[in-house]
Amino acid sequence: MSEPVKLERSADGRVATLTLDRPPLNILDLEMIAALDGHLTDLERDSSLQIIVVRGAGVRAFSAGVSVQDHTPDKVESMLQGLHGAIRKLADSEAATIAVVSGHCLGGGMEVALACDLVLAENGAKFGQPEIKLGCYPPVAAALYPRRIGPGRTLEMLLSGRNVSCEEAERLGLVHWRLPAADFDAKLAEILGDFLQWSTPVARLTKRAVRAGRDLPFHEALDATEHLYLDDLCETEDMAEGIQAFLDKRPPVWKHR
Repeated sequence: MSEPVKLERSADGRVATLTLDRPPLNILDLEMIAALDGHLTDLERDSSLQIIVVRGAGVRAFSAGVSVQDHTPDKVESMLQGLHGAIRKLADSEAATIAVVSGHCLGGGMEVALACDLVLAENGAKFGQPEIKLGCYPPVAAALYPRRIGPGRTLEMLLSGRNVSCEEAERLGLVHWRLPAADFDAKLAEILGDFLQWSTPVARLTKRAVRAGRDLPFHEALDATEHLYLDDLCETEDMAEGIQAFLDKRPPVWKHR
């Protein structure tokens, strides 16, 4: 059997694409979860990485969720530790993370997608947390979604177990770009082009600063972002180049250092 998660790198190494590769539904079983976690462990050590794209193979599903067989008492702890470990790495990545969603994005699959910074989804995509139907709840969704869409909307989604259309997900702020699947490659190329025109270390430091704003009260966050600016950003060659290029009225030439 082929690798459950494929890793591809761009020619310059600044973009990594992880593909959940067990179509048609890309079910997250223990093997796929371990492979995803392993790739993310390797990627988090790479300071040259600017963007991680996560997508599912085929058109029917980004992922229809975690294998029900792995919820049994003898497997559930290992399943949760593995899945949550991978999701923590996505949430804490210094590279920007983009989920590309086609078809069904359910359960643990939705949690993986929403752990990414940005979501690009096709018009017919369906999102949902159906765990209530199995007599359980989704821990990542319960921890993550209240800060994204509020506790009330989170409870409605988790207690009903209903699917959410891509249009509704966009209204809720869960989806950042919604378009036909035929336009995916062009839109993703446009997004990557917008991001990759800038310095990799500056982009990674920007992600760290926004993470402080996400996780800390305002005054603590501002202290953290100020220290990050003075102690890390100001030490990069690319900040000096960006300022000098502006003063010289010329395009900057990034060294990515």
